[in-house]
Amino acid sequence: MTFADHIRATLKLGLPLIGGQLAQTFVGVTDTIMTGWYGVEELAAVALGSTYFHLILILGMGFGLAVMPMVAQASARDDARQVRRVTRMGLWIGLAFSALVMPVFWYSEAILLAAGQDPVIASIASEYLMIAGWSIWPGVLLITLRSHLSALDRPNIVLYAWLGGLVLNAALNWILIFGNLGAPELGARGAAIASLGTHLLIFTILALYAARAQGMRDYTLFARFWRPDPQAIAEVFRLGWPIALTLLAEAGIFMATMIMMGWIGTTELAAHGIALQIISTTFMIHIGLSSAATIRAGRAWSKNDAEGLAQAARAALLLSGITVAATIVLLITLAGPLIGLFVDPTDPLRDQIITIGASLLVVAAIFQLADAGQVMALGLLRGVKDTTVPMIYAVISYWAIGVPAGYVLGLPMGWGGEGIWAGLVVGLAIAAALMMARFFGILRRARAT
Repeated sequence: MTFADHIRATLKLGLPLIGGQLAQTFVGVTDTIMTGWYGVEELAAVALGSTYFHLILILGMGFGLAVMPMVAQASARDDARQVRRVTRMGLWIGLAFSALVMPVFWYSEAILLAAGQDPVIASIASEYLMIAGWSIWPGVLLITLRSHLSALDRPNIVLYAWLGGLVLNAALNWILIFGNLGAPELGARGAAIASLGTHLLIFTILALYAARAQGMRDYTLFARFWRPDPQAIAEVFRLGWPIALTLLAEAGIFMATMIMMGWIGTTELAAHGIALQIISTTFMIHIGLSSAATIRAGRAWSKNDAEGLAQAARAALLLSGITVAATIVLLITLAGPLIGLFVDPTDPLRDQIITIGASLLVVAAIFQLADAGQVMALGLLRGVKDTTVPMIYAVISYWAIGVPAGYVLGLPMGWGGEGIWAGLVVGLAIAAALMMARFFGILRRARAT
Protein backbone atom coordinates (compact mmCIF):
# COMPACT_ATOMS: atom_id res chain seq x y z
CA MET A 1 0.00 0.00 0.00
CA THR A 2 1.15 3.53 -0.76
CA PHE A 3 0.95 6.29 1.84
CA ALA A 4 -2.08 7.70 -0.02
CA ASP A 5 -3.75 4.29 0.37
CA HIS A 6 -3.11 4.42 4.11
CA ILE A 7 -4.66 7.90 4.28
CA ARG A 8 -7.74 6.66 2.45
CA ALA A 9 -8.01 3.55 4.64
CA THR A 10 -7.75 5.68 7.79
CA LEU A 11 -10.41 8.08 6.54
CA LYS A 12 -12.73 5.26 5.46
CA LEU A 13 -12.62 3.83 8.96
CA GLY A 14 -12.14 7.09 10.83
CA LEU A 15 -14.83 9.35 9.32
CA PRO A 16 -17.81 7.31 10.61
CA LEU A 17 -16.06 7.01 13.98
CA ILE A 18 -15.50 10.77 14.04
CA GLY A 19 -19.13 11.33 13.07
CA GLY A 20 -20.29 9.06 15.88
CA GLN A 21 -18.04 10.83 18.38
CA LEU A 22 -19.28 14.23 17.25
CA ALA A 23 -22.91 13.14 17.47
CA GLN A 24 -22.19 11.83 20.98
CA THR A 25 -20.65 15.16 21.95
CA PHE A 26 -23.51 17.13 20.42
CA VAL A 27 -25.79 15.37 22.88
CA GLY A 28 -23.79 17.09 25.63
CA VAL A 29 -23.73 20.35 23.67
CA THR A 30 -27.52 20.21 23.37
CA ASP A 31 -27.82 19.72 27.13
CA THR A 32 -25.48 22.66 27.77
CA ILE A 33 -27.20 25.03 25.32
CA MET A 34 -30.72 24.26 26.50
CA THR A 35 -29.90 24.44 30.20
CA GLY A 36 -27.98 27.65 29.48
CA TRP A 37 -31.17 29.09 28.01
CA TYR A 38 -33.07 27.90 31.07
CA GLY A 39 -30.82 29.52 33.71
CA VAL A 40 -27.19 30.12 34.76
CA GLU A 41 -27.51 28.04 37.95
CA GLU A 42 -28.93 25.13 35.99
CA LEU A 43 -26.18 25.53 33.39
CA ALA A 44 -23.46 25.39 36.07
CA ALA A 45 -25.15 22.43 37.78
CA VAL A 46 -25.59 20.38 34.60
CA ALA A 47 -22.01 21.20 33.54
CA LEU A 48 -20.80 19.96 36.93
CA GLY A 49 -23.12 16.93 36.95
CA SER A 50 -22.29 15.97 33.38
CA THR A 51 -18.55 16.12 34.12
CA TYR A 52 -19.12 14.00 37.24
CA PHE A 53 -21.12 11.43 35.24
CA HIS A 54 -18.57 11.22 32.45
CA LEU A 55 -15.77 10.80 34.96
CA ILE A 56 -17.43 7.56 36.09
CA LEU A 57 -18.41 6.55 32.54
CA ILE A 58 -14.86 7.01 31.30
CA LEU A 59 -13.54 4.67 33.99
CA GLY A 60 -15.94 1.98 32.74
CA MET A 61 -15.06 2.71 29.11
CA GLY A 62 -11.56 1.33 29.57
CA PHE A 63 -12.71 -2.28 29.42
CA GLY A 64 -14.94 -1.64 26.41
CA LEU A 65 -12.07 0.07 24.59
CA ALA A 66 -9.81 -2.90 25.35
CA VAL A 67 -12.15 -5.00 23.21
CA MET A 68 -11.32 -2.94 20.11
CA PRO A 69 -7.67 -4.02 19.49
CA MET A 70 -8.48 -7.57 20.63
CA VAL A 71 -11.34 -7.90 18.11
CA ALA A 72 -9.24 -6.21 15.39
CA GLN A 73 -6.42 -8.70 15.88
CA ALA A 74 -8.74 -11.71 16.13
CA SER A 75 -10.65 -10.70 12.99
CA ALA A 76 -7.37 -10.25 11.10
CA ARG A 77 -6.71 -13.94 11.90
CA ASP A 78 -10.33 -14.90 10.97
CA ASP A 79 -10.86 -16.11 14.53
CA ALA A 80 -14.63 -15.59 15.01
CA ARG A 81 -14.64 -17.52 18.27
CA GLN A 82 -12.12 -15.16 19.88
CA VAL A 83 -14.08 -12.15 18.61
CA ARG A 84 -17.18 -13.48 20.35
CA ARG A 85 -15.35 -14.41 23.57
CA VAL A 86 -13.66 -11.07 24.24
CA THR A 87 -16.71 -8.98 23.30
CA ARG A 88 -19.06 -11.05 25.44
CA MET A 89 -16.78 -10.87 28.47
CA GLY A 90 -16.29 -7.15 27.86
CA LEU A 91 -20.06 -6.83 28.28
CA TRP A 92 -19.90 -8.92 31.45
CA ILE A 93 -17.30 -6.58 32.95
CA GLY A 94 -19.44 -3.59 31.92
CA LEU A 95 -22.45 -4.99 33.78
CA ALA A 96 -20.41 -5.62 36.93
CA PHE A 97 -18.86 -2.16 36.79
CA SER A 98 -22.24 -0.43 36.40
CA ALA A 99 -23.64 -2.20 39.46
CA LEU A 100 -20.63 -1.25 41.57
CA VAL A 101 -20.67 2.49 40.80
CA MET A 102 -24.38 3.27 41.31
CA PRO A 103 -23.85 4.47 44.93
CA VAL A 104 -21.53 7.18 43.61
CA PHE A 105 -24.55 8.77 41.92
CA TRP A 106 -26.92 8.24 44.84
CA TYR A 107 -24.60 10.11 47.23
CA SER A 108 -23.38 12.70 44.72
CA GLU A 109 -24.61 15.73 46.69
CA ALA A 110 -22.52 14.82 49.74
CA ILE A 111 -19.50 14.19 47.51
CA LEU A 112 -19.87 17.53 45.71
CA LEU A 113 -20.32 19.41 48.99
CA ALA A 114 -17.19 17.72 50.36
CA ALA A 115 -15.41 18.97 47.23
CA GLY A 116 -16.29 22.55 48.20
CA GLN A 117 -19.04 23.24 45.66
CA ASP A 118 -21.80 25.79 46.19
CA PRO A 119 -24.70 24.10 48.06
CA VAL A 120 -27.34 25.28 45.57
CA ILE A 121 -25.31 24.06 42.57
CA ALA A 122 -24.49 20.77 44.33
CA SER A 123 -28.19 20.18 45.07
CA ILE A 124 -29.29 20.74 41.45
CA ALA A 125 -26.38 18.65 40.15
CA SER A 126 -27.38 15.84 42.50
CA GLU A 127 -30.97 15.91 41.21
CA TYR A 128 -29.52 15.57 37.71
CA LEU A 129 -27.22 12.70 38.69
CA MET A 130 -29.87 10.71 40.56
CA ILE A 131 -31.57 10.23 37.19
CA ALA A 132 -28.68 10.44 34.72
CA GLY A 133 -26.70 7.94 36.81
CA TRP A 134 -28.89 5.12 35.48
CA SER A 135 -27.43 5.90 32.03
CA ILE A 136 -24.20 4.26 33.18
CA TRP A 137 -25.63 0.81 32.34
CA PRO A 138 -26.39 1.38 28.64
CA GLY A 139 -23.53 3.89 28.42
CA VAL A 140 -20.80 1.40 29.37
CA LEU A 141 -22.30 -1.48 27.38
CA LEU A 142 -22.65 0.52 24.18
CA ILE A 143 -18.92 1.37 24.34
CA THR A 144 -18.13 -2.34 24.17
CA LEU A 145 -20.53 -2.85 21.28
CA ARG A 146 -19.08 0.20 19.52
CA SER A 147 -15.58 -1.29 19.82
CA HIS A 148 -16.83 -4.65 18.56
CA LEU A 149 -18.60 -3.21 15.52
CA SER A 150 -15.89 -0.69 14.64
CA ALA A 151 -13.14 -3.33 14.74
CA LEU A 152 -15.25 -5.47 12.37
CA ASP A 153 -15.44 -2.60 9.86
CA ARG A 154 -19.01 -1.67 10.81
CA PRO A 155 -18.49 1.90 12.09
CA ASN A 156 -21.40 3.34 10.08
CA ILE A 157 -24.05 1.83 12.35
CA VAL A 158 -22.39 3.55 15.31
CA LEU A 159 -22.73 6.87 13.52
CA TYR A 160 -26.39 6.26 12.61
CA ALA A 161 -27.22 5.19 16.19
CA TRP A 162 -25.71 8.35 17.66
CA LEU A 163 -27.45 10.55 15.11
CA GLY A 164 -30.76 8.99 16.13
CA GLY A 165 -29.84 9.54 19.77
CA LEU A 166 -29.00 13.18 19.08
CA VAL A 167 -32.45 13.83 17.60
CA LEU A 168 -34.16 12.10 20.54
CA ASN A 169 -32.06 14.00 23.06
CA ALA A 170 -32.85 17.39 21.54
CA ALA A 171 -36.57 16.63 21.42
CA LEU A 172 -36.72 15.34 25.01
CA ASN A 173 -34.68 18.30 26.28
CA TRP A 174 -37.02 20.78 24.60
CA ILE A 175 -40.08 19.04 26.04
CA LEU A 176 -38.85 18.23 29.55
CA ILE A 177 -36.49 21.08 30.48
CA PHE A 178 -38.97 23.82 29.54
CA GLY A 179 -42.25 21.94 29.98
CA ASN A 180 -43.37 22.11 26.36
CA LEU A 181 -46.27 20.11 24.84
CA GLY A 182 -47.97 19.93 28.22
CA ALA A 183 -45.07 18.13 29.93
CA PRO A 184 -43.91 19.20 33.42
CA GLU A 185 -41.15 21.81 33.54
CA LEU A 186 -38.27 19.78 35.02
CA GLY A 187 -35.17 21.91 34.35
CA ALA A 188 -31.98 19.94 35.04
CA ARG A 189 -33.97 16.77 35.78
CA GLY A 190 -35.46 16.99 32.28
CA ALA A 191 -31.94 17.02 30.80
CA ALA A 192 -31.14 13.92 32.87
CA ILE A 193 -34.19 12.03 31.60
CA ALA A 194 -33.27 12.98 28.03
CA SER A 195 -29.75 11.64 28.58
CA LEU A 196 -31.07 8.33 29.93
CA GLY A 197 -33.48 7.88 27.04
CA THR A 198 -30.73 8.65 24.54
CA HIS A 199 -28.31 6.08 25.94
CA LEU A 200 -31.02 3.42 26.02
CA LEU A 201 -31.93 4.05 22.39
CA ILE A 202 -28.33 3.85 21.16
CA PHE A 203 -27.56 0.69 23.13
CA THR A 204 -30.69 -0.98 21.74
CA ILE A 205 -29.80 -0.11 18.14
CA LEU A 206 -26.22 -1.41 18.47
CA ALA A 207 -27.28 -4.59 20.30
CA LEU A 208 -29.92 -5.45 17.68
CA TYR A 209 -27.47 -4.81 14.85
CA ALA A 210 -24.73 -6.90 16.48
CA ALA A 211 -27.19 -9.77 16.97
CA ARG A 212 -29.20 -9.70 13.74
CA ALA A 213 -27.42 -7.84 10.93
CA GLN A 214 -26.24 -9.75 7.89
CA GLY A 215 -22.65 -10.85 8.41
CA MET A 216 -22.90 -10.33 12.18
CA ARG A 217 -25.12 -13.31 13.03
CA ASP A 218 -22.18 -15.67 12.48
CA TYR A 219 -20.54 -14.32 15.64
CA THR A 220 -23.59 -15.42 17.75
CA LEU A 221 -22.64 -12.72 20.23
CA PHE A 222 -25.55 -13.20 22.62
CA ALA A 223 -25.99 -16.97 22.32
CA ARG A 224 -25.54 -18.58 25.74
CA PHE A 225 -24.57 -15.15 27.05
CA TRP A 226 -24.82 -16.38 30.65
CA ARG A 227 -21.84 -18.71 30.24
CA PRO A 228 -18.71 -17.37 31.99
CA ASP A 229 -15.36 -17.44 30.20
CA PRO A 230 -12.68 -16.88 32.86
CA GLN A 231 -9.79 -16.80 30.38
CA ALA A 232 -11.43 -14.16 28.18
CA ILE A 233 -12.46 -12.10 31.21
CA ALA A 234 -8.85 -12.15 32.40
CA GLU A 235 -7.57 -11.07 28.96
CA VAL A 236 -10.00 -8.17 28.68
CA PHE A 237 -9.41 -7.11 32.28
CA ARG A 238 -5.63 -7.29 31.94
CA LEU A 239 -5.63 -5.03 28.89
CA GLY A 240 -8.53 -2.88 30.05
CA TRP A 241 -7.67 -1.81 33.59
CA PRO A 242 -4.63 0.30 32.56
CA ILE A 243 -6.78 1.93 29.85
CA ALA A 244 -9.47 2.62 32.45
CA LEU A 245 -7.02 4.23 34.87
CA THR A 246 -5.40 6.24 32.07
CA LEU A 247 -8.80 7.58 31.04
CA LEU A 248 -9.66 8.24 34.69
CA ALA A 249 -6.43 10.16 35.17
CA GLU A 250 -7.21 12.35 32.17
CA ALA A 251 -10.91 12.79 32.94
CA GLY A 252 -10.07 13.43 36.57
CA ILE A 253 -8.03 16.50 35.72
CA PHE A 254 -11.07 17.98 33.99
CA MET A 255 -13.16 17.28 37.08
CA ALA A 256 -10.40 18.86 39.18
CA THR A 257 -10.47 21.98 37.01
CA MET A 258 -14.26 22.06 37.26
CA ILE A 259 -13.99 21.98 41.06
CA MET A 260 -11.30 24.70 41.09
CA MET A 261 -13.43 26.89 38.80
CA GLY A 262 -16.30 26.37 41.24
CA TRP A 263 -14.09 27.79 43.99
CA ILE A 264 -13.68 30.97 41.94
CA GLY A 265 -17.43 31.48 41.29
CA THR A 266 -20.64 30.29 39.63
CA THR A 267 -20.19 32.53 36.57
CA GLU A 268 -16.66 31.24 36.05
CA LEU A 269 -17.89 27.67 36.45
CA ALA A 270 -20.59 28.24 33.82
CA ALA A 271 -18.08 29.79 31.39
CA HIS A 272 -15.67 26.93 32.00
CA GLY A 273 -18.42 24.39 31.30
CA ILE A 274 -19.22 26.05 27.98
CA ALA A 275 -15.57 26.34 26.92
CA LEU A 276 -14.95 22.71 27.88
CA GLN A 277 -17.97 21.63 25.83
CA ILE A 278 -16.64 23.46 22.76
CA ILE A 279 -13.13 22.06 23.06
CA SER A 280 -14.56 18.58 23.68
CA THR A 281 -16.48 18.84 20.41
CA THR A 282 -13.38 19.54 18.32
CA PHE A 283 -11.46 16.91 20.30
CA MET A 284 -13.87 14.21 19.14
CA ILE A 285 -12.23 14.31 15.72
CA HIS A 286 -8.99 13.16 17.33
CA ILE A 287 -10.83 10.52 19.36
CA GLY A 288 -12.29 9.08 16.15
CA LEU A 289 -8.89 9.12 14.43
CA SER A 290 -7.32 7.56 17.51
CA SER A 291 -9.84 4.69 17.39
CA ALA A 292 -9.10 4.17 13.70
CA ALA A 293 -5.38 4.16 14.53
CA THR A 294 -5.97 1.53 17.23
CA ILE A 295 -7.78 -0.78 14.79
CA ARG A 296 -5.27 -0.34 11.95
CA ALA A 297 -2.27 -0.66 14.27
CA GLY A 298 -3.81 -3.78 15.84
CA ARG A 299 -4.24 -5.44 12.45
CA ALA A 300 -0.68 -4.63 11.39
CA TRP A 301 0.69 -5.79 14.74
CA SER A 302 -1.13 -9.14 14.53
CA LYS A 303 0.52 -9.75 11.13
CA ASN A 304 4.00 -8.62 12.29
CA ASP A 305 3.82 -5.89 9.63
CA ALA A 306 6.17 -3.20 11.00
CA GLU A 307 6.07 -1.10 7.82
CA GLY A 308 2.26 -1.24 7.75
CA LEU A 309 2.24 -0.14 11.40
CA ALA A 310 4.52 2.80 10.62
CA GLN A 311 2.42 3.92 7.67
CA ALA A 312 -0.83 3.60 9.63
CA ALA A 313 0.68 5.76 12.40
CA ARG A 314 1.92 8.43 10.00
CA ALA A 315 -1.45 8.62 8.24
CA ALA A 316 -3.37 9.04 11.49
CA LEU A 317 -0.92 11.62 12.87
CA LEU A 318 -0.98 13.68 9.67
CA LEU A 319 -4.77 13.83 9.67
CA SER A 320 -4.80 14.75 13.35
CA GLY A 321 -2.22 17.50 12.76
CA ILE A 322 -4.31 19.05 9.96
CA THR A 323 -7.32 19.06 12.28
CA VAL A 324 -5.34 20.76 15.05
CA ALA A 325 -4.26 23.57 12.72
CA ALA A 326 -7.83 24.17 11.57
CA THR A 327 -9.33 24.17 15.07
CA ILE A 328 -6.67 26.53 16.45
CA VAL A 329 -7.69 29.11 13.83
CA LEU A 330 -11.38 28.50 14.60
CA LEU A 331 -11.02 28.86 18.38
CA ILE A 332 -8.94 32.03 18.21
CA THR A 333 -11.02 33.85 15.60
CA LEU A 334 -14.53 32.87 16.76
CA ALA A 335 -14.12 32.53 20.54
CA GLY A 336 -16.74 35.11 21.54
CA PRO A 337 -19.50 34.06 19.11
CA LEU A 338 -19.02 30.39 20.01
CA ILE A 339 -19.44 31.08 23.74
CA GLY A 340 -22.45 33.30 23.00
CA LEU A 341 -24.34 30.40 21.43
CA PHE A 342 -24.71 28.80 24.85
CA VAL A 343 -26.12 31.76 26.81
CA ASP A 344 -29.63 33.25 26.70
CA PRO A 345 -29.39 36.68 24.98
CA THR A 346 -31.50 38.20 27.78
CA ASP A 347 -29.37 36.81 30.63
CA PRO A 348 -27.81 39.69 32.63
CA LEU A 349 -24.59 37.69 33.06
CA ARG A 350 -24.24 36.98 29.33
CA ASP A 351 -21.43 39.50 28.64
CA GLN A 352 -19.46 38.38 31.67
CA ILE A 353 -19.74 34.70 30.73
CA ILE A 354 -18.71 35.43 27.12
CA THR A 355 -15.65 37.42 28.25
CA ILE A 356 -14.46 34.69 30.62
CA GLY A 357 -15.23 31.85 28.21
CA ALA A 358 -13.55 33.53 25.23
CA SER A 359 -10.32 34.00 27.20
CA LEU A 360 -10.39 30.30 28.11
CA LEU A 361 -10.79 29.30 24.46
CA VAL A 362 -7.61 31.16 23.52
CA VAL A 363 -5.71 28.95 25.99
CA ALA A 364 -7.68 25.97 24.67
CA ALA A 365 -6.23 26.57 21.20
CA ILE A 366 -2.80 25.62 22.58
CA PHE A 367 -4.38 22.93 24.75
CA GLN A 368 -5.77 21.27 21.58
CA LEU A 369 -2.27 20.54 20.24
CA ALA A 370 -1.10 18.81 23.42
CA ASP A 371 -4.34 16.88 23.92
CA ALA A 372 -4.41 15.62 20.32
CA GLY A 373 -0.82 14.40 20.62
CA GLN A 374 -1.46 12.35 23.72
CA VAL A 375 -4.72 10.76 22.53
CA MET A 376 -3.21 9.75 19.18
CA ALA A 377 -0.22 8.19 20.95
CA LEU A 378 -2.57 6.33 23.29
CA GLY A 379 -4.57 4.96 20.34
CA LEU A 380 -1.46 3.65 18.63
CA LEU A 381 -0.12 2.11 21.83
CA ARG A 382 -3.43 0.32 22.47
CA GLY A 383 -3.20 -1.13 18.98
CA VAL A 384 0.05 -2.88 19.96
CA LYS A 385 -1.44 -3.87 23.34
CA ASP A 386 0.81 -1.55 25.33
CA THR A 387 -1.32 -0.01 28.09
CA THR A 388 0.46 -0.25 31.46
CA VAL A 389 3.41 2.11 30.92
CA PRO A 390 1.22 4.75 29.20
CA MET A 391 -1.00 4.63 32.29
CA ILE A 392 2.02 5.46 34.48
CA TYR A 393 3.00 8.30 32.16
CA ALA A 394 -0.55 9.66 32.31
CA VAL A 395 -0.86 9.61 36.09
CA ILE A 396 2.50 11.35 36.56
CA SER A 397 1.98 13.94 33.82
CA TYR A 398 -1.60 14.81 34.72
CA TRP A 399 -1.58 14.61 38.50
CA ALA A 400 2.00 15.19 39.62
CA ILE A 401 2.49 18.06 37.14
CA GLY A 402 -0.69 19.26 35.39
CA VAL A 403 -3.15 19.66 38.29
CA PRO A 404 -0.63 21.23 40.73
CA ALA A 405 0.52 23.62 37.99
CA GLY A 406 -3.09 24.59 37.26
CA TYR A 407 -3.80 25.20 40.94
CA VAL A 408 -0.70 27.34 41.49
CA LEU A 409 -1.14 29.37 38.31
CA GLY A 410 -4.89 29.80 38.71
CA LEU A 411 -5.32 30.51 42.42
CA PRO A 412 -2.19 31.55 44.42
CA MET A 413 -0.72 33.37 41.40
CA GLY A 414 -4.10 34.89 40.53
CA TRP A 415 -4.31 33.96 36.85
CA GLY A 416 -7.83 32.63 37.36
CA GLY A 417 -9.36 30.28 34.80
CA GLU A 418 -6.61 30.90 32.24
CA GLY A 419 -4.03 29.72 34.79
CA ILE A 420 -5.99 26.57 35.58
CA TRP A 421 -6.20 25.72 31.87
CA ALA A 422 -2.50 26.55 31.36
CA GLY A 423 -1.67 23.89 33.95
CA LEU A 424 -3.65 21.37 31.88
CA VAL A 425 -1.60 22.28 28.81
CA VAL A 426 1.63 21.56 30.67
CA GLY A 427 0.49 18.15 31.91
CA LEU A 428 -0.95 17.05 28.57
CA ALA A 429 2.13 18.18 26.63
CA ILE A 430 4.43 16.13 28.84
CA ALA A 431 2.16 13.09 28.51
CA ALA A 432 2.08 13.48 24.71
CA ALA A 433 5.87 13.65 24.47
CA LEU A 434 6.42 10.59 26.68
CA MET A 435 3.78 8.44 24.97
CA MET A 436 4.80 9.37 21.43
CA ALA A 437 8.42 8.56 22.25
CA ARG A 438 7.35 5.17 23.62
CA PHE A 439 5.34 4.26 20.51
CA PHE A 440 8.13 5.13 18.11
CA GLY A 441 10.55 3.20 20.32
CA ILE A 442 8.30 0.12 19.96
CA LEU A 443 8.12 0.73 16.22
CA ARG A 444 11.93 0.90 15.91
CA ARG A 445 12.30 -2.40 17.75
CA ALA A 446 9.61 -4.01 15.57
CA ARG A 447 11.45 -2.92 12.44
CA ALA A 448 14.74 -4.21 13.78
CA THR A 449 13.32 -7.69 14.37
